[in-house]
Amino acid sequence: MTPGRAPSLGFMNTQHDIIVIGAGHAGCEAAFAASRMGCDVLLLTLDPGTVALMSCNPAIGGLAKGHLVREIDALGGVMAHAIDATGIQFRMLNTGKGPAVRGPRAQADKLHYNAWMREFIRRQRGITLAAGMAADLISEGGRVTGVRTGDSSRINARAVVCTTGTFLDSVMHCGLEQTSGGRAGEGSAVGLADAFGRLGIETGRLKTGTPPRLRAASIDTSRLEVQPGDDPIVPFSFMSGPIEREQIVCHLTHTTEATHEIIRANLDRSPMFTGVIEGIGPRYCPSIEDKVVRFPERDRHHIFLEPEGRSTDLVYINGVSTSLPADVQEAFLRTIPGLANVEVARPGYAVEYTYCPPMQLHASLELKSVPGLFFAGQINGTSGYEEAAAQGLLAGVNAALSLRGEEPLVLRRDEAYAGVLIDDLVTMEHREPYRMFTSRAEYRLLLRHDNADLRLTEAGRRIGLVDEDRWRRFEAHREQVDHGMALAERSRVSAVCLEAEQWEAFELPMPRSVVTAGEYLARPEVTIDQLRRAGLFGEGLPERAAEQVELHYRYSGYIEKQRLQVERMSELEALELPDVVDYSTVRGMRAEAAEKLARFRPASIGQASRIAGVTPADISVLLVHLKARRRAA
Repeated sequence: MTPGRAPSLGFMNTQHDIIVIGAGHAGCEAAFAASRMGCDVLLLTLDPGTVALMSCNPAIGGLAKGHLVREIDALGGVMAHAIDATGIQFRMLNTGKGPAVRGPRAQADKLHYNAWMREFIRRQRGITLAAGMAADLISEGGRVTGVRTGDSSRINARAVVCTTGTFLDSVMHCGLEQTSGGRAGEGSAVGLADAFGRLGIETGRLKTGTPPRLRAASIDTSRLEVQPGDDPIVPFSFMSGPIEREQIVCHLTHTTEATHEIIRANLDRSPMFTGVIEGIGPRYCPSIEDKVVRFPERDRHHIFLEPEGRSTDLVYINGVSTSLPADVQEAFLRTIPGLANVEVARPGYAVEYTYCPPMQLHASLELKSVPGLFFAGQINGTSGYEEAAAQGLLAGVNAALSLRGEEPLVLRRDEAYAGVLIDDLVTMEHREPYRMFTSRAEYRLLLRHDNADLRLTEAGRRIGLVDEDRWRRFEAHREQVDHGMALAERSRVSAVCLEAEQWEAFELPMPRSVVTAGEYLARPEVTIDQLRRAGLFGEGLPERAAEQVELHYRYSGYIEKQRLQVERMSELEALELPDVVDYSTVRGMRAEAAEKLARFRPASIGQASRIAGVTPADISVLLVHLKARRRAA
């Protein structure tokens, strides 16, 4: 079978372990994880040629999102390998701030990324990539047992992972014109929403959008600020060696008051402001018309011009998501510096689509009401490739574990950003697209992007995603870090270690007493590189291991404080809540808290405490109620 080609399902009546619906970023990770764990997986998609196609910005990573990619990689997933192979510009964001809030980001070659992932999936043993539309879910005894396609073929499975993205009953808006579809040139998936309703699954409508695409030759870059990539490149995957390739440059420009005047004058032609679009859009990635209306005091908004690849002349205009009519888009674009003669290759548009509020899910991403059915990605109300991929990986893992009869892999909030993401989804009521931020992680100093492998590789090994080569490399790295920590503890630094002029030459403060190298590294002006150049720390420690040693001691006080917080919180997480609790009978609990707890059905006291509308007082009376139940039993 050649990449991007797959048989029609019209004649098939097959049996698989797992069916994954949708081959976007969530679907690819889910299919790969389940197949790697020994399952026979059918990856069902409307068009096999669009595997992992980037519908919006052709970039991976960013603040908090880069953390998710590193975690996917540490667990044994695919996304980091794909972007390392196809990236055309790499940057580390927030380098002027602390390590907890830095994040790797890379601009991708859109077509190359799609081709790379398509070929990867094609070669993966255990995955059948097939063209078809999942139109209905088959269930028996309350458990999902398969999928019925648009041509009425029945495909049986022991579990189904649904990753429909923005394609479920989707409608595209450009001005007041509406077209059925979830992406330009592609159709909509119909039927599944009816199946959800029949199974008692709640649904809602959300909205997302994408900017116009511009012809590179029509942009006057001489007037624009250049944004180059980093040198050297920092790879995403812990398995990648040095990346040496020519990087493209991006450019920075901005809107003007003339831009805003044109937008304001045409709001009566906007589907957002005329009530045509009812779905709620992403709060943190608003359209340009929304920004102009919400921030009237701003006379400009930053815009990034990002090439979509080496073999295409299309440029993505980051910051100008819009659903205004095509003629209005062209008019306001030409008021932006550098774009006076711009040619619009494709206008921007908005997409309205069906999602399922994720409070209906267990932390394993399995539906509480429908065993064997897992949701991942934008169907859960999230936005972003990285959030989707992290969910997809864990949904695929947990679908496979459920078939083995094993406990699901549920990452805690102190273990991973992916744990924060899923815990937020299942314990909070979301009526707008969810996006990951570093501020959502209360233990973010423990969850840095640089230590994702130390946090998660063992879990990936335990479930069968981490192969021998990765495991050997990980063990070697961990031993190097341990060696560096031991060296920092036994090495001593004192004033007599160097001559007075040498302290100054190496730009090191002279210690007033004898301290360990670890204690000395706790000083913000001291780096491990300075110590090594001055001969005060052993040679031969690899750069990545040295970085871990330096960060450990630099932030040791804060890290220890967060570890103590984790220990206290773990006591609440360990207190499981029976699924049969009737919260309306809990004496002293407020009606709002009882209603929220009955809807969300949290698995633990810790989860219950994070549900909006549940107060510490409610948790206290709940603990008293549970204690009384245990005594009565």
